[in-house]
Amino acid sequence: MSETRRQEVLPFHRPFLGEEEIAEVVDTLRSGWLTMGPKTVRFEEKFARQVGAKHAVAVSSCTAALHLAFECFGIGPGDEVITTPYTFASTIASIAYAGARPVLADTLPDFPNIDPDQVAAKVSERTRAIVPVHISGAPCDLGRLHEIAAGCGAVVVEDAAHALPATYLGRPIGSISHATAFSLYAGKNVTTGEGGVLTTDDGEIADKARIRRLHGISRDAWKRYTAEGSWYYEVEARGFKYNMTDINAAIGLHQLDRIEAFQSRRRELVALYEEELAGIPGVVRPHPPGDGESSWHLYMIRIDPERVSCGRSEVIDLLKEDNISTSVHFIPAHHHPLFQERYGWSRESFPNATRLYEGAISLPLFPTMEDDDVRSVARSLGRIVREHLR
Repeated sequence: MSETRRQEVLPFHRPFLGEEEIAEVVDTLRSGWLTMGPKTVRFEEKFARQVGAKHAVAVSSCTAALHLAFECFGIGPGDEVITTPYTFASTIASIAYAGARPVLADTLPDFPNIDPDQVAAKVSERTRAIVPVHISGAPCDLGRLHEIAAGCGAVVVEDAAHALPATYLGRPIGSISHATAFSLYAGKNVTTGEGGVLTTDDGEIADKARIRRLHGISRDAWKRYTAEGSWYYEVEARGFKYNMTDINAAIGLHQLDRIEAFQSRRRELVALYEEELAGIPGVVRPHPPGDGESSWHLYMIRIDPERVSCGRSEVIDLLKEDNISTSVHFIPAHHHPLFQERYGWSRESFPNATRLYEGAISLPLFPTMEDDDVRSVARSLGRIVREHLR
């Protein structure tokens, strides 16, 4: 047993749910209204205020939010959507759901956010949308991306699955682009268990999203089961089963109250990671671009293969032996067989994304971590790396 081994397993993530969330869920169960209803509407209003958007449409996932955005902007077969290879597969899948073709632009050389220069080089007469993904919660260069989009008549739809609450040039992510998709999955900074939100300042797009999230049924379809509703409905547009439930919204109502406390603690833990890892050779700490404030959803390091003789996977296994859980974000889109076959990509297609991925490890980061948890991660990582220096 190594001298640095923890006695108890440190999970990669642990959600915090307080008595308020539990009581709100119990109240929902007792109310008899379990699916989308009044608490979902309350949650939408509260979320919109939180990010400074005029409209928030609560849905079942960030994937659903992205797909709805493409549908509502009329993006479909024959259109191209530029995004990054360094993302979860759902970003690519949501473009495919709409019938459009994903076009990938490589990342920055030293950070896994999309490179605006690469985006500009991929614009064509078929480009209808640009989808930046704020990896780990660090905002992409939205100013430059909006300039590129305006020049080709495209919209910017942000994949902000990691970016609540992040800011770009002082403005909250969710209030800047034509539309923004958020994730509220169990592992995110704020959770509803499963869920997502689409925000926009465009009332027409918001109305279309509200209709399409529930089978394309006329607006406020959920009210047909209330005293003010009617049994009669009409299907107005192609729709999907993408609505959030009141059970999920009940959790989110109180998670939103905790955002500032959660974010403050994440900043403290990141600062401690920075301090503890600063002197460890071969460990590249994250340095997000400087135009915004990260939500610090993830603390992603890289193992430098020129300094460390063992690979990323071996480092992860050795950390696991020390009872430290980690993850990898993400396996890039061009590494997946389905996308390679469908779109002609190969592992060599986007070298920056591949190089950053090959050394990436996401270390544990969640608000209920103790300072000593960070120190134990640093001790184990430091020992492992020093034992394998070239």
